[in-house]
Amino acid sequence: MEKYSVHPTAIVDEGAHIGEGSRIWHWVHVCGGAKIGKAVSLGQNVFVGNKVVIGDHCKIQNNVSVYDNVVLEDGVFCGPSMVFTNVYNPRSLIERKSEYRDTLVKKGATLGANCTVVCGVTIGEYAFVGAGAVVNKDVKPYALMAGVPARHMGWMSEHGERIPLPLAGQGQHTCPHTGQTYVLDGASLKRA
Repeated sequence: MEKYSVHPTAIVDEGAHIGEGSRIWHWVHVCGGAKIGKAVSLGQNVFVGNKVVIGDHCKIQNNVSVYDNVVLEDGVFCGPSMVFTNVYNPRSLIERKSEYRDTLVKKGATLGANCTVVCGVTIGEYAFVGAGAVVNKDVKPYALMAGVPARHMGWMSEHGERIPLPLAGQGQHTCPHTGQTYVLDGASLKRA
């Protein structure tokens, strides 16, 4: 007996591993080699490739294609119609499946609606990529990124709110919602 739900219009190929409590909505296609964690939500018209790993508690909104060589750690949010790529320089007339580049999105990161993540990058823990941004290089943990190409605009807490700069006191900020303290250490933000 399945411990996850699949809408009748969805296609889940034989061999796909799907965790308990996951929800697969209208017109989704999950390929047979995909590994999907617990309590994942795949919105309408999502595609998940064979060589994809999706961690627990991820939310992938409508119209997102998660192509081969993309790994999403636990708690990643993919906004509506955001884009992953897996070939850096595609051409229809040239086969480049052996050239797929790995993309890693670390725990708790948010990828805003209509953003694009160019293959071969790592997006750090709890980073926040704004709507419509184009990420073409690695993103630091907790970084707020926006623009085309995406630029570092500030820092975000794990709760998903912008950390005010400059940091008060000894270069620290305490989140009023969680009590977590963040410290700016040179060009990186860390939890104390």
